[in-house]
Amino acid sequence: MLSVTSRIQKIDRFYSLGDSVSQDLAVQKMKIYKIKTETEGTADFGFVVDGVKVLTALGNFARACSMLVGFAYAVDLAYPKELRYTFEVFQKLLLELDCLKLSPKVNSLKKNLIA
Repeated sequence: MLSVTSRIQKIDRFYSLGDSVSQDLAVQKMKIYKIKTETEGTADFGFVVDGVKVLTALGNFARACSMLVGFAYAVDLAYPKELRYTFEVFQKLLLELDCLKLSPKVNSLKKNLIA
């Protein structure tokens, strides 16, 4: 079983401005990214889907995560297979989108959280 930290590491990617950001993001299926500029000390959060930057300048990781899940739900994107249950928990338990249809694993987690 993967821990929450290892699942989050599969979703996000952090860059310094000097890295080959564009090339790496172009091959990502679905990722949240953070690009930190060394001179200004600020960070740009956003996400890519199928190698295309969809939203940028989201401000923080939590907002980028919720926007990614909301975007995927709105356009009915399939979640990456290895993160299917992680995204289902985000969508159905945390954001309460389409929360009446739960997979058995997520339903079990919900019962354990409520108990």
